Amino acid sequence: MGLMDILLGRTRPVAPDLDQLFALPSAALTLQASAGFVPTGSGAVCFATVEGAAFEQTRRDVEALLDADTERADGSPVELVHDDFGYSWLVSRRAPGRLSQLVNDLHAVNSALEDDGFGPQLLCSLVGFRDDSGRALALVYLYKRGSFYPFAPLPGGGQRRDSSLELQVKTVLADDLRIEPELSRWFPVWGAPGM
Repeated sequence: MGLMDILLGRTRPVAPDLDQLFALPSAALTLQASAGFVPTGSGAVCFATVEGAAFEQTRRDVEALLDADTERADGSPVELVHDDFGYSWLVSRRAPGRLSQLVNDLHAVNSALEDDGFGPQLLCSLVGFRDDSGRALALVYLYKRGSFYPFAPLPGGGQRRDSSLELQVKTVLADDLRIEPELSRWFPVWGAPGM
């Protein structure tokens, strides 16, 4: 970082730290005790859709690695889903009590894409939660920021967020996760698979 960067207020981007994902199981315990949300067993990695043989081989390798695990929820395979916005999601499902294995899946997908040169296409990873009343919540990891934020859509469809719940979860998990400080970066992930 040079003198001009300092004078102009530019900062160096935060490097991705995929090991932050391993904080999710302990954060889940805090979330359950404080707010009543438990893991659904679903999670996903979102990336910009890429075409080409190299990417297709990486995707197949990742799916084969994760599908080889016989402890998947209902024996379901890893699933590749394309959303309406042109992004791809690699979705993994585990039994709700196996959050550590789900986190390992998400870490493996991110690492494989990064190692094969597709790090710039990685956007976020998320893990789904629900409470007794059926409210949905996702803890979203921003790959390029190295931080998390909560996303809570309001029940009943539509594209409305439960901002008060998101702020409550931010406070509850402040000691467990690196929470994204800029609320403007708490992007909605409407209809995200894995929620």
